[in-house]
Amino acid sequence: QIPKDPTQRWLRELAALSQQLQQVHPNVLAKILKQRTLYQNEEIVVIDKPYGLPVHGGPGIKNCIADVLPVLAKMLENMKADPLHLCHRLDKETTGVMVLARSKEAADKIRLLFKTRQVEKIYWAVVLGDPDPVEGIVEIPIVEKEVQSHQSHYKMTLAPNYRLRPEDGKVMKIRKNRNAESAVTRYRRLASASACSLLELQPITGVKHQIRVHLAYGLGCPILGDHKYSHWSKLAPQKLPELTLRRLKLEQSKARHLPLHLHAHRLRLPLSQPLDFVCKPPLFFQKTLRKLELDIPKD
Repeated sequence: QIPKDPTQRWLRELAALSQQLQQVHPNVLAKILKQRTLYQNEEIVVIDKPYGLPVHGGPGIKNCIADVLPVLAKMLENMKADPLHLCHRLDKETTGVMVLARSKEAADKIRLLFKTRQVEKIYWAVVLGDPDPVEGIVEIPIVEKEVQSHQSHYKMTLAPNYRLRPEDGKVMKIRKNRNAESAVTRYRRLASASACSLLELQPITGVKHQIRVHLAYGLGCPILGDHKYSHWSKLAPQKLPELTLRRLKLEQSKARHLPLHLHAHRLRLPLSQPLDFVCKPPLFFQKTLRKLELDIPKD
């Protein structure tokens, strides 16, 4: 039963996003990924990763990209094709450009390019608020910590090297956290409206949840639909500004259905000839931009 009311329909679409690909048969999933192939040559296959699909399996996960790589390889090439290999990862909720390799050698080569930071990655995100300044670099180490609350859970968080002394406000260096990883994210604002902004992001390092943590805790602009990093001590749906709710035609009680608006928009791979892949945001992301009156920049 599809609701006639467009707002109800939009809400239904959002609520279904995470579940959709967990319900299909793995062969159907491989077929979907085949249709989302952006480019292929003898070394690599580039896909547009859909929302809500994890790269790796785990508890409660029925479908993931890793599991269908053998089937996808056969669909793209022939029945004798070797399984494809993962070269990097995107979070389950992140959409966009993802590179797979046809052989172990190609995968090792591309993984090394990622590791040595030779791959240029550009993301788009819709965030709450407006970053100040509107363009800059966040360079704060990140560490995983257990959050002590009525519901204990783990989160990535900032581990800065400096803090202000409470008694006199002087800057003091703190002992470096042994487990913290250095993390650097470049950002610039592309548009702002409806108490939100569209940002272009370039992660220079590749720490888990780096963009989400730097935006939420470093700039105070959490990604729209990032219910995990919009608070520190609790697991609760993101609190949205009145204007944003009005434009999205949502009530705060339904905010939990909003998906994470983070998209791997562009990727440059320096292989024998440099390759440049661009992938437009998924439909729900484009609809949000329209509703919030955020103008997509013309490339």
